[in-house]
Amino acid sequence: MLYKNPYKDRATAPPLSGLSSIASATTPELWPGPTTTGAIAPFLAQTNPAPFGHQASFVPNSPLETAVPIAGSNNRSIFQLHGQLSSYFPNPDGFGANEYPLPPGAKLTHVNVLHRHGARYPTGSSSVATFGTKVAELTANGSANWTGDLDFINSWTYELGAEILVARGRQELFDSGVLHYYNYGGLYNTSTKIIARTPSQDRMIKSAEYFLAGFFGQQWTRNASLEVIIEHTGFNNSLAGYYQCNNSNTYVSAGGSNASLIWEDKYLADARERLTEQSGGYNWTISDVYNAQTLCPYETVAFGYSAWCDLFTYEEWEGFEYSIDLQFHGNNGFASPSARGVGIGYVEELYARLSNHVYDLPPGSTNVNVTLDSNNATFPLNQTLYFDFSHDTNILSILVAFGVKQFAQDLPATGPPKDQQLIVSHVTPFGARVWWEIILAPHPVLPKRPAKLKAPASEYYNTTGKPTVYVHQLIGQRTLPLHRSYPECEVRDDGWCEFDTYLEILSGLLSQAQYEYSCFGDYPSPPYGTVTDGVPPNTTAKYKRDLGAFALGHTWGDNGRI
Repeated sequence: MLYKNPYKDRATAPPLSGLSSIASATTPELWPGPTTTGAIAPFLAQTNPAPFGHQASFVPNSPLETAVPIAGSNNRSIFQLHGQLSSYFPNPDGFGANEYPLPPGAKLTHVNVLHRHGARYPTGSSSVATFGTKVAELTANGSANWTGDLDFINSWTYELGAEILVARGRQELFDSGVLHYYNYGGLYNTSTKIIARTPSQDRMIKSAEYFLAGFFGQQWTRNASLEVIIEHTGFNNSLAGYYQCNNSNTYVSAGGSNASLIWEDKYLADARERLTEQSGGYNWTISDVYNAQTLCPYETVAFGYSAWCDLFTYEEWEGFEYSIDLQFHGNNGFASPSARGVGIGYVEELYARLSNHVYDLPPGSTNVNVTLDSNNATFPLNQTLYFDFSHDTNILSILVAFGVKQFAQDLPATGPPKDQQLIVSHVTPFGARVWWEIILAPHPVLPKRPAKLKAPASEYYNTTGKPTVYVHQLIGQRTLPLHRSYPECEVRDDGWCEFDTYLEILSGLLSQAQYEYSCFGDYPSPPYGTVTDGVPPNTTAKYKRDLGAFALGHTWGDNGRI
């Protein structure tokens, strides 16, 4: 098969006005993309229907109105069942590892944070806007007569904006910055100015700015420079890797959407009948019903409350979450043939940081902006805090490229499996974040932590061993047990992996991604379920780079890497 990467021989894609990024100055914005502010401002003091009758106990909105009566909920919240449209919440279930404090004498030396933007309006391509126009036409021409639970539609209009952060999204990122300050403020060297990185869309820049304001305060520009990397077709950007992975944007990688359609026909059948019965002759399609359901999370984060939410039962909201899980798994996850290709650039950037060298792969090896990453000024190696901002689908593809096979479980189109691992609202909700913590211990930490809370150091360590460095990865404030994805990592209560072992694992991921073929190859669209490792079927590669002297013989001091 013939395939060609059009940017293989370029360090970056064609420059726009001679620039590939902006440092520090983020206003005015030069490449924010299409944006639209909502037609109305929230006005819950007037419009909030809570407390929904005398039988409901009153819970003040904070700031969103989420005390919506849902059939079959038994006081469970539907607002954590909205997939990538869920407002941020820490993963309530964890990933199978216990959470522990650092052992006595251990030190956290570095942290690398990959963060999603906050809650936003729908994207410009979202079908909910088209549905809003359709509803308005049906109301105006009398083709539908909205009654019962749908009576509110008679006075409803679609008034959402497009693309940019809503107030809740601004709050999510500011609050996250404050949280990160409390967790990692001690790592910041006050005599330095760090570089944080973000793609160039409006919501991405604003998310980074609100985060940095939460971490450092309103004068954050004294402490950090924000490197804005162009996010557009034809430009290399590991934080928006799909722009340099053609196959990720075509039917070749649409298996998840196809699987979701099958599931939507099943779980929304009853809802379709209910809504049709209250529409005076208009027959709802499954697509209509799904768009109506999708309006609930969008209007909630935009206006504080949505009347669309309680049209659906709790079981139907569970079905909504699974529909998104299917989409992400098949389009951007382990069931997508282009997932590793999209995410491999960021893997190589973290590998370079941990190996203490700038990105040094030939142009076209990944979707990394080589011009920026080969320069210490724009890709520094001396920071103890690294903050990168990205998108939901890109973050999932990055996790696939890292080989987090805990999320490779098959997700049938007919319904969720037992002990489902990939739940999108637990991995990439609005404001999602992934951490890689580097921990220096005075001795090897025993794989089984002591049962007593304040056990002596001898119960934590193999005290005859030398100082040992570990990687601790978290998603949504819960530990990812690395041994479940990497058999090379020791099975441990705390989920950690020895640094040298982890670095050796990373050294072999580039070839597994098959970037050139995965992203630009000419191969047929694989049926959903036939891809299991984030690359096209029937592709194999065995290659591992020389780790170099640092990786296997590094020196660590009291302040981290030397």
